[in-house]
Amino acid sequence: MFDIKLAQTMKTSQTMNNSLTMNIMQTLNIYRLESKFEWLKSIRNPSFALPAILFPALFYMFFGVLMNQHDPQAATYLLCSYGTFGIIGPALFSFGAGLAIERGQGWLDIKDASPMPGAAHIVSRLLVSMAFSVMVLMSLGLVAFIFTDVSLSLSQVLTLSTILVFGGLPFCLLGLTLGLLLKAESAPAVVNLVYLPMSFLSGLWIPISMLPDFLQSFAEFLPPYHLSQLALKVVALDSGGSVAKHLAILALSTVIFFVLAIVAFNKKSVR
Repeated sequence: MFDIKLAQTMKTSQTMNNSLTMNIMQTLNIYRLESKFEWLKSIRNPSFALPAILFPALFYMFFGVLMNQHDPQAATYLLCSYGTFGIIGPALFSFGAGLAIERGQGWLDIKDASPMPGAAHIVSRLLVSMAFSVMVLMSLGLVAFIFTDVSLSLSQVLTLSTILVFGGLPFCLLGLTLGLLLKAESAPAVVNLVYLPMSFLSGLWIPISMLPDFLQSFAEFLPPYHLSQLALKVVALDSGGSVAKHLAILALSTVIFFVLAIVAFNKKSVR
């Protein structure tokens, strides 16, 4: 009798484990498919894909190559700063403009009504943004390798890439907030009004030391400045702030943008 009950218990436990495993696999498959389709949608949209990948490389070609010929230090500095500029773009536009347009078309309401996990379309955008960040860094690296005398070790390349790719998280959250608040018609323009001045004031287009003193002080409050300083620290060209300070401000920015995204999401839900 005891053996029969034990066998039944083991069978029930095995059934529950199999069911749990199947549910996990199904959920992961949903995330995989959503990420795949988000990637295909983004890469097949030339108005998003081409500017996101090529604009940072073109800016770097002009400022880092043509205006700083035979100056490897300037080219290295601008490689890091335009790398920062490049990874912010996909984060803001995928979440900001892209999300606002889909929200205006009613796609978010359809996804919310479906049995798909609520975070799937957010995670998929995050992964696609990171993929575009890698492509941006590859295009910048190719320009630097062909046209400049920039010399980085493999460890520097890997460290720099890791910092920039994962450093895009707070800007994804900022983009998410904008995407939940803005109307589809105004989203691209507003995102540009955030993206371009913030990048310039953070010293991503020209070295921060070339800006007036009051703008250099203002840059201390901007997340892109601190991400670029972490990147520049890899090549020993930063302004001298501590890693802990830059990480703390980026972490604080992430928390602030996360809270704002939750508030924006709740506001959307009430509507």
